[in-house]
Amino acid sequence: MARIGLTGLGTMGAALALNIAEKGFDLAVHNRSNERVDDFMGSAGDLADKLTPTYELTEMVAALEAPRAVIIMVAAGAVDAVMADLAPLLSEGDLIIDAGNADFNDTRRRAKEMEARGLGFLGMGVSGGEEGARHGPSIMVGGKRESYDAISDIVTAIAARYRGDPCADWLGPDGAGHFVKTVHNGIEYADMQLIAEVYGLMR
Repeated sequence: MARIGLTGLGTMGAALALNIAEKGFDLAVHNRSNERVDDFMGSAGDLADKLTPTYELTEMVAALEAPRAVIIMVAAGAVDAVMADLAPLLSEGDLIIDAGNADFNDTRRRAKEMEARGLGFLGMGVSGGEEGARHGPSIMVGGKRESYDAISDIVTAIAARYRGDPCADWLGPDGAGHFVKTVHNGIEYADMQLIAEVYGLMR
């Protein structure tokens, strides 16, 4: 049985899945396109031994040990649709983690909706792009503390390190993780704009 599931094997999802597997965790992976699952498994090399390919959400859920935890790594506009398909397959006490970029207000709404179903929900900001997701991102998590504690060993294992400490933590309830990721992105993009403007003036 896999410790955790991940649906969405795009650039970030595939990189994060390989990171999780490389840290020694058994992982069930799923994508809407079956071809993408096969391509991903073919590129996983030795890490394929830690990965369980699945072609339906029901198959992925069945491959997970209870209580189940599933990471969603899809485009922001698809999150609600994926959750609508996934949530009915889960049991009380299971956990959904949205690891994509999301408006923190949407994350707060989703947390309430999942709580009404008896499910845990975490909004998890992942910073560092494809390279970071593969080798160690900065991770910002919001939601109930007990939900974070259930997967904190995975989160801290896959995160980047600074002076030996993981660049990952629980930042507060519901939308806190995605709120901090939004602030982070604002600072990052402002820095990029500043560099571009200075370059334009100096060239």
